[in-house]
Amino acid sequence: MNKDNYCIIMAGGVGSRFWPMSRLKKPKQFLDVLGIGESLIQMTYRRIQKICPQENIYIVTSEIYKNLVKEQLQGINENNIVTEPARRNTAPCITYANFKIGAINENANIIVAASDHLILNEDEFVKTVNKALEVTKESDVLVTLGIKPSYPNTGYGYIQFDNNDFIPKDRDIKKVKIFTEKPDLEMAKKFIESGDFLWNSGIFVWSLKSINKALSQYLPEVYNIFLKGQDYYNTDKEDSFINEAYTSCPAISIDYGVMEKAGNVYVIPSDFGWSDVGTWKALYNVREKDENSNTIIGKNVMVYDTKNSIVNVPKDKLVVLQGLDGYIVVESEGVLMICKKEEEQRVKQFITDIEVQKGIEYL
Repeated sequence: MNKDNYCIIMAGGVGSRFWPMSRLKKPKQFLDVLGIGESLIQMTYRRIQKICPQENIYIVTSEIYKNLVKEQLQGINENNIVTEPARRNTAPCITYANFKIGAINENANIIVAASDHLILNEDEFVKTVNKALEVTKESDVLVTLGIKPSYPNTGYGYIQFDNNDFIPKDRDIKKVKIFTEKPDLEMAKKFIESGDFLWNSGIFVWSLKSINKALSQYLPEVYNIFLKGQDYYNTDKEDSFINEAYTSCPAISIDYGVMEKAGNVYVIPSDFGWSDVGTWKALYNVREKDENSNTIIGKNVMVYDTKNSIVNVPKDKLVVLQGLDGYIVVESEGVLMICKKEEEQRVKQFITDIEVQKGIEYL
């Protein structure tokens, strides 16, 4: 295994679309959403260890989740848990981790991944990432993994690539034309029909030198803040510097700040069973179904005349359902939500109303 391979796993999100199972005190990445005895961050950490030495894997998270990370990722070095004092989106998160890694190894070759995504074909994932690492080790390029779309999903961003412009050594690695935001259904259908659009997975591969060069060029307002602390990383002065740095750091995504502007961005069309499992409907799509297209987690669930639904309840709870078609039924820590699967976007509205009317104890 290459000692220059590093990984930044971003684990600071709150997973609000996955409420009521995902809560502020224990968000989605720390949950066993598949009912297999392993949380999403545990799956991600184990998967990345097939590519990077364990000591080269950094978890960037909120200070309030530090103990959860230590509890779930047994054996992780405390210095590899990078805590942010405030949420500032992905560009500051990545830049901070870059400087910590750079203080140890300036020849680092880095994978950036979310902690809460599902990948069903891990062997194919490892193969694809290793292909990207070979390219970024030798060339000044920023590589992203784009997912071959299986249907016109309106919840993902898309990447358009140029079939005639590719890495000379590997025709499978295409030059990116444009990143585009979540489309409406008609536009998503056109993207699929065109054959040159991919889902944006948010998984990136680059050398430390290439990403720092891009950050200094396209996001100097972020890069220069962290540059000031280059003598403090991995020392006892790091925390105080970071606490001050984040007070003036803008919130901006790496996609918007760098990837959409840089001219050396390439994408690998990939197919390794990826899902961001960002919503209950997305989880429904990847779970195994019964003969009535229901997916159920719970030991004592009885269903009658019910189909196309997702049920997630505590194992000791007896639940009887009758006459449902296309519903989400979730109970977690004293909260029960029953919602039409096709209207799951209203979860955000539910959360807002609950915060105003009932308080944050239910969030």
